[in-house]
Formats: sequence, C-alpha cells, structure tokens
Amino acid sequence: MDICRYQDCDVEQIKALHRLAMEQADAYIPGPWDADIDTVAEVYLSGRGEFLVGLINRKIVAMGALRPVTKATGEIKRIRVHPDHQRRGLGQQILTSLESSAVALGFVQLELDTLEHQNGAIQFFQKNGYQIKGRRQFEGHQQLLLEKRLDQLPQQVSMGEV
Repeated sequence: MDICRYQDCDVEQIKALHRLAMEQADAYIPGPWDADIDTVAEVYLSGRGEFLVGLINRKIVAMGALRPVTKATGEIKRIRVHPDHQRRGLGQQILTSLESSAVALGFVQLELDTLEHQNGAIQFFQKNGYQIKGRRQFEGHQQLLLEKRLDQLPQQVSMGEV
C-alpha cells in the first residue's frame, strides 16, 4: 500500500470509504459531525494536522487523520480500512504514519474516541498503547475515550516512515 497525503480529488473516495467501513462495523451515525470529510484541507491540513490515504492500484482502501486539540495534544480521527482489505496491517500502517506525523508536529499526547461496541477498534488501539480514559454518550451510543502518551513510542519512529 502506498500512503499519501489527501488531495482534493480524493473527497468522493474517502466519503464512500468512511460510510462503507462504518456501516460494516454497525457504527454509521450520519450527522453534522461528518462535515470534516467535506472540508479536509481546512480542518486537517491548514495547520498542525494531517490526513493520509492508503492506495492500492490507485484506489483508496485506507485513511486516517490527525488534528490538533491543544498545543500538546492531537486527536486521531477517521481511521478506516475498506472491508475487503481489513486484517492485512493497513490500518496499522496508517496509524503508525499518523503517530510519526504527530511526533514531528510536536504533540506529546494523542486522543481518540470510538463506540463501545467496536471491539475490533478498541483492541487495535489498545494493542498500540492507547488506554481508556473515559466514557460519554453520543447520539444514544456509549463512546470510549482513549489516549496515548507519545513518549511511549519506539525511538525508530520518524517522519521518514510516513
């Protein structure tokens, strides 16, 4: 898989991937909170953020984003892998690249949220050092809040791996 920075021409593919992956995980909740997908350059790329796409044969099969919350904390968003390509390490490649970007951008902590019933996502993030720090209600669903200190990353992670 080739990992590249999002370009405006990717918008339709990332919208389709987002919806497909979330529906497959029984986690698709349409609403205004998805507006960032229509404004990726503005939300993620116009400051200390990143939006990456994973391509196989020029088709986007994975994606993920990073945006600032505070000067020290970034938020991981929109990690998605096409159902036909799951369990092949593509999500891991995207997350590792985003974490490398976060270190290069000066973040010392990352946070994210996922729905409580998304067991695969929870296990994936915990395997990568994220710890559950809280819960909240979101549109009638229980959401888990996870975080990770970036000083826990191995020394070999660098921007050269992005």
